[in-house]
Amino acid sequence: MDSHGFLPYAVLLLLATVLAVPLAKRWRLGAVLGYLGAGALIGPSGLRLIGNTEQISQISELGVVLMLFVIGMELSPQRLWVMRRSVFGSGSLQVVATAVLVGGVALAFGLDWKSALVVGLGLALSSTAIDLQLLAERKELNSAHGRLAFAILLFQDVAAIPILALIPILGGSHAQGGALDELLAALRVIATIALVVVGGRYLLRPMFRAAAQQIGTPEVFTATALLVVMGTAWLMQVAGISMSLGAFLAGVLLADSEYRHEIEAQIEPFRGLLLGLFFISVGMSLDVHLAMAQPQVVGCLLLALVVLKAIVLYGIGRGVAREDHAQSIALAALLAQGGEFAFVVFTMAAANGLLSAGQRDMAILVITLSMAATPLLVRLRAEVAPATKARPTREFDRIDAAAPRVIIAGMGRVGQIVARMLNANRIPFTALESDPEQVDFMRHFGNTVYFGDASRLDLLRAAQTEKAEIFVITTEDPDSNLRTARLLKRHFPHLRVFARARNRQHVFKLMDLGVESIVRETFFSSLEIARGVFMALGYDEASAADYVKRFREHDERVLANQYPVYDDEAALLQSAQEARDDLMRLFQADAGDEEED
Repeated sequence: MDSHGFLPYAVLLLLATVLAVPLAKRWRLGAVLGYLGAGALIGPSGLRLIGNTEQISQISELGVVLMLFVIGMELSPQRLWVMRRSVFGSGSLQVVATAVLVGGVALAFGLDWKSALVVGLGLALSSTAIDLQLLAERKELNSAHGRLAFAILLFQDVAAIPILALIPILGGSHAQGGALDELLAALRVIATIALVVVGGRYLLRPMFRAAAQQIGTPEVFTATALLVVMGTAWLMQVAGISMSLGAFLAGVLLADSEYRHEIEAQIEPFRGLLLGLFFISVGMSLDVHLAMAQPQVVGCLLLALVVLKAIVLYGIGRGVAREDHAQSIALAALLAQGGEFAFVVFTMAAANGLLSAGQRDMAILVITLSMAATPLLVRLRAEVAPATKARPTREFDRIDAAAPRVIIAGMGRVGQIVARMLNANRIPFTALESDPEQVDFMRHFGNTVYFGDASRLDLLRAAQTEKAEIFVITTEDPDSNLRTARLLKRHFPHLRVFARARNRQHVFKLMDLGVESIVRETFFSSLEIARGVFMALGYDEASAADYVKRFREHDERVLANQYPVYDDEAALLQSAQEARDDLMRLFQADAGDEEED
């Protein structure tokens, strides 16, 4: 098949995906195991339909790169700072403890200390691609064990850089003139990261702004997004740094961008397809002949790897992160495999004389099998010791109501009050709610509520949004709130949109989207409480109402003034200080006038 170019490979890979993944999901094995099985079937150890897997493996690594870029966009620098203890505390402890434990076992079985150290460090790494994909499939990225797993995986990506730098030193290839080379390499890494951070800070938003202005040519925006991801990954690779880490940094720099959700939407098809190709390439690397030749050795090594890593991870979950038993078990089942980066570590170790070819092949086989076993371990854990209360799946409702004048998204505390007032005045409206329990609760009291996600365009069209006059967004989740607002402004520009905002930053992001009628959820209730406090302190009703009115007008002016600089932390802090001083002067002037009277 090699003589016919890449096209037959592409057809075969797509066919394997179309057949294997739906079957695996139908049998509740998950998409990851379907990809791995398809790769093993068509690879050199299976039907041998594809011989040389190296080129496919290189292309498929872009799937991991795109996945880390999307993950990075979900994390603002502020959130990363909050996670620093989990990343550098739990992450470093996991790598060091696993390396010591696994390396100690390797040392006991006859490896010298250098080889044992490399084996321990290589096997301490887990598979970022498989673990994050499984968390996304199971909607557990925001669970306690999901957040902790992400922090550990992030540290592992960072730790991969010094691990690779250490191997030539242990192998003795840098014995002469090595100190200067290592210093230059370290400076190159630091300079590259600084270039990505500084350049991303000042160039990415203008680039996407210019691309977004190319109306009628959305492919320019898609090309810009792919250019940013692949360009950053290539720059990191040239500097000897993990491509995934570079893409993650680029994503973090765009986390607060107004184009974040549009970038995600444009990249998603490429990310999913290339990530699937990566899993297939891992399956193709499985050496079935070696496993069949030494099944007992392979089985014992696989069991030892999973058990040793699980012990460390469970201890971190319980002892360091203070998670309960179920969350700690979930963490251990998720991260107990070897990682794709260990392939590079052990190949490099063999090239530097630290491992024999047979030891390298055995290590790679055990890692591949551990990766294939992970979906099964996660499923088994979910059935035996579920980390969260199982929530039944449910199809969205079919909306068969007449064309409404108003649509309400979110029937929580705020949405219910708006709906009751509209209902009392016989104004037709459609109510949407994404929480099935809340839908059932509202229906129990005779209310008409449709179960559906208002941040999905197909559901908005089913609700006849194009015929409505007003859309009220009262969902509690700010991200869902913003996604809905973005869709409305793009596809239904005629609508008057009223949006609930959690805080000032949420207000600013809604203003970026062009939403004009924004209500902060606690602002007016706070003003009402303040008015009551003043009256309880002896102020007459007119004075209390006047103070509240002055404060409201002052705060709304401050909000408008802060909007142009809300993404500049220094300017925002200065504006807040000036606002506090102005408010003090305003009330002090009022107090002086009252004393003169």
